Amino acid sequence: MILFIVIILLQFGLRFVDSSASNSLTDCQAVAAKFNNTCNGVAVSSIIATTGTNVSCSSGFTSTTCPGTMDSSTCKFQHKLCVTCSSTTTIRIRVQSNGLPRFCPNTPAPIKEQNIDFEVNFNPNVNVNSFVHNPSTSSQLNSIVCNISNQASVPSASNYVSFSNSGSFNTLAGVSVDGVSILNVNSANNVDPFYPTGGYTSESVDACLGHPNAASNGYHYHMASGCALSPPTETIKSCKSTSGCSTSIANYAISKFSSYRTLTVIGIAKDGHVIYGPYDSTGAEITKGFDICNGMFYDSIGNYAYFATRTFPYITGCFGPGNYPSFLPSCTTNKPTAYTKSAYAG
Repeated sequence: MILFIVIILLQFGLRFVDSSASNSLTDCQAVAAKFNNTCNGVAVSSIIATTGTNVSCSSGFTSTTCPGTMDSSTCKFQHKLCVTCSSTTTIRIRVQSNGLPRFCPNTPAPIKEQNIDFEVNFNPNVNVNSFVHNPSTSSQLNSIVCNISNQASVPSASNYVSFSNSGSFNTLAGVSVDGVSILNVNSANNVDPFYPTGGYTSESVDACLGHPNAASNGYHYHMASGCALSPPTETIKSCKSTSGCSTSIANYAISKFSSYRTLTVIGIAKDGHVIYGPYDSTGAEITKGFDICNGMFYDSIGNYAYFATRTFPYITGCFGPGNYPSFLPSCTTNKPTAYTKSAYAG
């Protein structure tokens, strides 16, 4: 009888590890529908050339910093986003965005329209026992998750293709549901931009947790932003001038998802895996069960996704699956407690 139970459990375990993810055309379209698209469900030849959603900002911009046009003292620009799915032998998801949000950012630096355009296998099958990253030492871990360039390349299983003919998106980790870029978590100094080590200064962001980078002036996130789901209509302040944000940006970020205490799509990673908010389907905050990339096997089907957390790397630090070492990164003072397998990872 005991031998029979063991055999059944082994069979179940093997079936679980080798199970396929939810990556049908219907699954892909359900995720694409969560994005604030400005197209009609068909990929466009150029996202820049399309008509988007108008955004008017009566303050906070000048003719130098406005990403659109100035009408008297009002900055006017358009949010443009088109996330679509296609069916061939493998379901593909295409992400086209000009990188501009649906709200008025607060930044003294210029913001410019981007031309993000890539296609990738949607939610590719991955195996709990096959790691993309498997560091065995602290230095190896740091070279992965404390490295701004580590997401320049995408795992071959994702079949990532870029259609953009302008700019470099080597530091792009994914795209938020509001079309804003999600960049690799690290600063140019290869440390946590908000809780840095090495004596570096924390980077400044606005109350939506975004700021432009110096290379392309693209507005982007490193941390999950509640503004992507509920764009503010009022003029937002800087993080340091916002109650809660100035004292603990990590806690502030999670607090903005209080109305979304369920499994909530907040973006798509450049490797085709879904990015979810900080809560699972039971309403529990994700504080464990993730690997070094912040990815987690989160259901019995075998789905792997990235989750927003209040600890580094906040959204995703590498393209997974990664392993679960006992040591932690040295580029942040806001480390996770530990890397632990979820119940579905065995």
